[in-house]
Formats: sequence, structure tokens, C-alpha cells
Amino acid sequence: MAKQPNNTLEKSIIPDEVVVNKIYLIREQKVMLDSDLAELYNVTTKRLNEQVRRNMTRFPEDFMFQLKESEWQSLRSQIATSKIGRGGRRTLPYVFTEHGVLMLSSVLNSEQAIQVNIQIMRVYTKIREMLLAHKDVSLRVEQVEKQMIKHDQKIEVLFSYLSKFIEKEDKPRKKIGYEIGRKSEEKN
Repeated sequence: MAKQPNNTLEKSIIPDEVVVNKIYLIREQKVMLDSDLAELYNVTTKRLNEQVRRNMTRFPEDFMFQLKESEWQSLRSQIATSKIGRGGRRTLPYVFTEHGVLMLSSVLNSEQAIQVNIQIMRVYTKIREMLLAHKDVSLRVEQVEKQMIKHDQKIEVLFSYLSKFIEKEDKPRKKIGYEIGRKSEEKN
């Protein structure tokens, strides 16, 4: 009997929102925590880090780095993880950039790891597209603001001319021309 093609790659295992909520901005890079990735891949954090240590040549510093204590404390306050000594981590976590996450699929050789990795890459692509669209919008807003400033300057010039005209109208004008009634009164 022929094996049915595996269409599980078409389906999302995990909602995109869950993946997006596990992406953090650290050192001006979008990264994911080792523990979050382990959860998504359905392996322990210890196992994930074991595989990474066995394949360190695949993870240069721009693919993965270990958080500093201050970065971890700041991140911990955002994500409400347990404190040391209460069943929490005893070592500083590793974080993986987009390229590091992609490399993880080669060291975690499971069907779920491959599927989750594909989904994570799609989410990263969506984020990149949204940022580019946001950049286009912000550039357009900047152009409109510049145009508005030019218009404001032109309107100011118009108002200054109008105020000069109004000032001139406030002063009594010198009458020109001949008045019939006045000359005849002066003669009498």
C-alpha cells in the first residue's frame, strides 16, 4: 500500500500569535529564548542546549548568544519566569536569531522540529514584511509633513500680507475728487 503524502507541513501546529509572542528584541536583534524554542519543538531545554553544544560550529555569535545577567533580569520581569532556587533556571539562557533558529532544524532532527521551524520562518518573514510596510508608511507621512510645513509657511506669508492690508484700511483715507456740496458751502 502506498504511503499518503504528509500534508502536515501545510497546517500550523502552533498559532502564529504564540510564535510572535516568543520573539524578543535584544541587542537590536529579533531573538527567541532556548526554553521557548524547546517548548515549541517539544523537547526539554537541556536536550536542545545539548544538541547545540555538540554542534557549536553551526552556531556562530550572530546565530546564537548567551544573555548577560542584566538582559536576563529585564527579560524575566517581562515574561514572569520563576526565580532561581524555586525550580527555575540556574544558568543564563541562550537566545537564537532568525538564522540560529533555522540552523536548529539541522541539529534537532525530528518531524515536529522541521514543521515548527518552517512556521517560525514564515512568522519572521511576515514580521519583516510588516516592518517594511511600516517604513513605507512612515516615509509617506514624513513627505506629507514636509508638504504641510511648506503650506504653513505660505499661509503665514498670506496672513502677513492680509494684516498689512487691514492696517492700511484702519487709517482714514485721503479723499480725492471734487465734492459738489462742500465747495458751495465754503463760498457762503
